[in-house]
Amino acid sequence: MQHHDPVGTPGGESEEASAALESRLIPAENVLATLPVDLDEELRFASGLLALTDRRLLVRNPGAWFEWALPAPGLELQLSDHAGIGTLDLLDDKGRLARWRYTLAHQAAALKVQKLFEQHAERVAQVTLPGADADEAGETERQTPPSTWVLLRLGRFAKPYRRQLITGFLLTLASTAATLVPPYLTIPLMDDILIPFQNGQQIAVHKVVLFLSALLAAALVGWALGWARTYLLALVSERIGADLRTTTYEHLLTLPLDYFGGKRTGDLMARIGSETDRINVFLSLHALDFLTDVLMIAMTAVILFSINPLLAVVTLVPLPFIAWMIHVVRDKLRTGFEKIDRVWSEVTNVLADTIPGIRVVKAFAQEQRESNRFRAANAYNLQVNDKLNKTWSLFTPSVSLLTEIGLLVVWAFGIWQVARGSITVGVLTAFIAYIGRFYTRLDSMSRIVSVTQKAAAGAKRIFDILDHVSNVPEPANPVQVDRVQGRIEMSDVGFRYGSRAVIRDLDLVIEPGEMIGLVGHSGSGKSTLVNLICRFYDVTDGAIKVDGTDIRRFAVADYRRHVGLVLQEPFLFFGTIAQNIAYGKPDATREEIVAAARAAHAHDFILRLPHGYDSLVGERGQGLSGGERQRISIARALLIDPRILILDEATSAVDTETEKEIQKALDNLVQGRTTIAIAHRLSTLRKADRLVVMDRGEIVEVGPHDALMEKQGAYWRLYQAQLRQADEESAGAVAEHGAVAAALGAHAAHPAGDA
Repeated sequence: MQHHDPVGTPGGESEEASAALESRLIPAENVLATLPVDLDEELRFASGLLALTDRRLLVRNPGAWFEWALPAPGLELQLSDHAGIGTLDLLDDKGRLARWRYTLAHQAAALKVQKLFEQHAERVAQVTLPGADADEAGETERQTPPSTWVLLRLGRFAKPYRRQLITGFLLTLASTAATLVPPYLTIPLMDDILIPFQNGQQIAVHKVVLFLSALLAAALVGWALGWARTYLLALVSERIGADLRTTTYEHLLTLPLDYFGGKRTGDLMARIGSETDRINVFLSLHALDFLTDVLMIAMTAVILFSINPLLAVVTLVPLPFIAWMIHVVRDKLRTGFEKIDRVWSEVTNVLADTIPGIRVVKAFAQEQRESNRFRAANAYNLQVNDKLNKTWSLFTPSVSLLTEIGLLVVWAFGIWQVARGSITVGVLTAFIAYIGRFYTRLDSMSRIVSVTQKAAAGAKRIFDILDHVSNVPEPANPVQVDRVQGRIEMSDVGFRYGSRAVIRDLDLVIEPGEMIGLVGHSGSGKSTLVNLICRFYDVTDGAIKVDGTDIRRFAVADYRRHVGLVLQEPFLFFGTIAQNIAYGKPDATREEIVAAARAAHAHDFILRLPHGYDSLVGERGQGLSGGERQRISIARALLIDPRILILDEATSAVDTETEKEIQKALDNLVQGRTTIAIAHRLSTLRKADRLVVMDRGEIVEVGPHDALMEKQGAYWRLYQAQLRQADEESAGAVAEHGAVAAALGAHAAHPAGDA
């Protein structure tokens, strides 16, 4: 059963859930509190129920019931919320047992469940629950050192290529077996040909030819099989790496704005770029080598025991010591490589900050400062690497020393066995050949520990992104939205970041085609309200409806196609003018692009560019003025023909003449659309049908400009403050002009050469 209304559980579903809960209760069991669980694990709207009784914690998911008996020592409920989504975790001493998510409309019920759970546990079990902060717990979870087992999660990306991987494994098995044939042939070569020849017997030429031919055949077969498996698995690993990059990037695009607000661009670039490359190299080269090493060691051990068990046991003497060293060093490498990844991200962050902002760097002559920043980050990266290399440099020679000692022990024990007549020289020769391969592979496996831990650290950072779910959930059964009229209704809207309320009890209705101006001091909640309308965040209380339908019932992408956004600082992508205008409608014709540019008053300056609409725009619009970038942004919004238009300080960053041009373009843009405009310059909102004055997250006044001025309330005070500020700036400009003129006059009267 799906729950389609995110605002509240419909009566039918509520009654059914209550009836289902009643049927689960045992005699004399009392329900203390309930919590509607209206989001599933992927943050899609669903129908669930959590009930706390005096005996159990009961949870109803679609199709199944779960329960935990109470009292239970060590059980704890942790509550947290972030950007409109509440999370309730059930924990014990070993970790998290279950997690439920819900919209913050049910926050009061969640708090009640948590409070009664704690009281119930303290009263019945006399257990004081730990008061760990949920945010701190989440941070601890995010900072957990990477485990090598995280590499197993890459299996989901390998699943589509399982046939190729099975083929590669069989090829590896066959090629490894082929490489083990030559040492075995040394036994008859030594015992049946060379030693008898030294004792005066004739060499059997046909046997020599047979053995040498077998050696050549084994070498050729081993080469062919090795080439085939290397090529095949390299192709598969490249595709797994490409799928990993694509999946990570696509998931990144689905994450909410607050996720990007807490991340550095360079860090995310490093994760998708260098981390996936590192995993790809591990899969294509080192994982294959590791598999070959394991097979080689296992098959060699079987052959050694089949030849001489006692000598084989002596061969394996160094193995426990090497395994112990690998275990000790692995933990240091794992945490060290993750730290290296974080430090390297800082180096990338300096580049990501400096290169896009190179104009500012040069304008303020801060090249040396940025160079010092990069040098410091690079030096720290070097320091962290040096510390890890100190551990690694001690580990690898130690493994080599142990293998050499092991080989020496085998030589000594083997010579003693030959002297006693227990084995032949051929057997000892074959043993030495096999042991050389055995210890070489053992040494190789120990070196792979470093690469494995690097890959594990990279995989953890990748899965940190993939495990992050959006707090703007998709509805289970979205309402189709082909065309909207543009009526926006906000009822009892509330929103908060953590414990800080930003919007409170807001009620507002905007009619189709109406232009609303949002005004208020900085921090009054204007931009937050716009973000809620765009559904960059979801309301924590109340609802926002478009044409009578809660916007949380629309698919996010479908809804946003009907919303146009013009920002204070327009962002242009590297590409042509035409491509930037058509960004929201890639299949637009050239005629449609030109028409949008004409309506945005951008056509004339575009034609003055060297290649017109095909002129390349630099990154972030380099090469164009602020007003030109803004008009291209307006043309981009015009082209998608949105029914709802958001103007966020669209003219605040330009001069007066450019503002007039942009205002003409905006006049064309707002025609027939529901428009919400934010502006600090109140004079730019005179054409608005109504002005909405906000203060501390609440609407304090609503009305046309003239009516609000007559009222002499909050809007009038804002307007008067701006007039005084404008008068002061004008007076300051006149005084500055007079001072400059006086200075120039004095310079003309007393030239420097007359001094």
